[in-house]
Amino acid sequence: MAVRNLAPTKSNLLNLRQELGFAKQGYELLDQKRNILIIELLGLVDQATDFESQVSRTLERAFASLQEAVLAGGRLQMLHLGNAVHIDSSIDLAQRKVMGVRLPVVHTEFTDHAPYFSPYDGSFWVNVAIKDFEAALNAMGRLAELKVSIVRLASEVRKTIRKVNALDKIAIPELEDTVKSMQDRLEENERDMFVLMKMVKSRLERKER
Repeated sequence: MAVRNLAPTKSNLLNLRQELGFAKQGYELLDQKRNILIIELLGLVDQATDFESQVSRTLERAFASLQEAVLAGGRLQMLHLGNAVHIDSSIDLAQRKVMGVRLPVVHTEFTDHAPYFSPYDGSFWVNVAIKDFEAALNAMGRLAELKVSIVRLASEVRKTIRKVNALDKIAIPELEDTVKSMQDRLEENERDMFVLMKMVKSRLERKER
């Protein structure tokens, strides 16, 4: 591992030890963040899998209800009734944060301005189809929320893993090696200085004699 080329001084050694402490603390925090993000990501993946099945089921049910309505009243009547249906829809987007990552929250709402037509003009299946399609749209909104969240979390997990690996494999070992090398050099300098001082003292004592 490469060692930084710094002058072997006590102040430099102190600064390096502080930097090493910060690097280890950063590694621990990033490692915790990575674990939390991975747990959250895996949970969302499981939910997305369930909602994909739910969307498929609700869409199948909605189209089946629509088909029953067409069979009961005919295509022409369904066209007339379709123009009469008055439902306002809105999609509200909010956000939540997981370890600093912004994730979308999708809320779909329907305002039903019933009745759209006389009960004699339609069939039970028309109302069933409307409710089934509303349920399908709700599920699709939730699925979109989950998929966007998964993409954002996966991206943040990759970034965090790169930072954790950089600290663990490069920055921390380099700092540890540099600290050890500088400490060895300082100890060697102290030993040399001690020997030199002994030699000077010995010569002074001989001169005094």
